[in-house]
Amino acid sequence: MRIRTAAPAVLAATALSAALLAASPASAASHQGGLHLGYIQYDSPGRDTRSNASLNAEWVNIHNNTRSPIQLKGYKLKDNTGYTYTFGSYKIGAGKTVKVRTGKGTNASGVRYWGRGSYVWNNTGDKARLVKPSGSLQDSCSWSRTGSGHVSCH
Repeated sequence: MRIRTAAPAVLAATALSAALLAASPASAASHQGGLHLGYIQYDSPGRDTRSNASLNAEWVNIHNNTRSPIQLKGYKLKDNTGYTYTFGSYKIGAGKTVKVRTGKGTNASGVRYWGRGSYVWNNTGDKARLVKPSGSLQDSCSWSRTGSGHVSCH
């Protein structure tokens, strides 16, 4: 008899756990192939002034957690609106991270600049996608509301 009365409580706890997980502000696809989205600063700190400094305070980290370098030429970073950054020839080292900043700047090791004059990532919800040169999805990460202005996609 006790087993039957415990079953509804277990089901309710399981449903509550699933609901809490579904309500999380960010979700990430499985990290395929070792290359994945890491940390995203989708809301530039301070006022959104569209200054280059403010635009560059909005960024996405892409991490290579393999033991080999990966050539990113042809990989794309996209948002829900369709804004797209396409990597030129750039090799990300094993265990390294590259930061893609929204504004303008000089590309260097570990940092790439999108070159935009306006923001890409929506503060109220968006989805970052890392797309392979073949067009298939490598990884994605989404958020659904404002909060701290950043999300960890791990």
